[in-house]
Amino acid sequence: MAWPFDTTVPNVARMYNALLGGKDNFEADRVAVEKILEIEPGSAAAARRNRDFLRRAVRFLAAEAGVRQFLDIGSGLPTADNVHEVAQSAAPESRVVYVDNDPIVLSHAHALLVSSPEGRCAYADCDLRDTQDVIRQAAQTLDFTEPVAVLLIAILHFISDKDDPWDIVRRLMAAVPAGSYLVVSHATPEDFKDAAGKEKLNAVYAQTASGGVTPRPLPEVTDFFSGLELADPGVVDISAWRPVVERAADHPDRTLFYGGAARKP
Repeated sequence: MAWPFDTTVPNVARMYNALLGGKDNFEADRVAVEKILEIEPGSAAAARRNRDFLRRAVRFLAAEAGVRQFLDIGSGLPTADNVHEVAQSAAPESRVVYVDNDPIVLSHAHALLVSSPEGRCAYADCDLRDTQDVIRQAAQTLDFTEPVAVLLIAILHFISDKDDPWDIVRRLMAAVPAGSYLVVSHATPEDFKDAAGKEKLNAVYAQTASGGVTPRPLPEVTDFFSGLELADPGVVDISAWRPVVERAADHPDRTLFYGGAARKP
């Protein structure tokens, strides 16, 4: 079978799928993941914790905050408990737009992600950096006069400082009305005991189409929520954000991510 993408180059979405134990990945992705696990053995457990954080955040937004529209940017490959499934289990009328610029992600999304009859589920081929295109395409499904939850899960650390991810977030939040929410999870370098681990990790990601990874410390992650009203417990280790169960047996000592959710006043 001729794939419409290069399977010999590691791909961030497929690598994440491999970390989660999925099957939608290729040899190059698995080799890259093996290198990551050599550098940071807790990465697979951290990926699962990140997915758990997304589920809890969406459940909070739909069941408690009353949000009915979700914009999931950098959505990645479909897996269990996708955003529309979690949101629509609480509010069947919820609308969700998945955004990615990876052809394998979009092809899987169209095939596998089916909305409830009451809601909507759509897909947009956009780059996060082009916020105007993101909003334009999302507006075909979402009503931007009503609150929207903007989900940026494990994506902003693939935006380098020179592309100013804080400005990207500001532009996205400027496009949504009061009552909207921002949810972010972001890799942090604070768990690395020395610079060598960070550099080795970046070298692996530099071989992917993303071009590298930029983990950021807590103050820089918190800055993404500037001007917004943080929901309790603020920006914290993702496993400490509204946990619903006791620490799991496979919980790593270091979860490698900060996360939070905040409301636009």
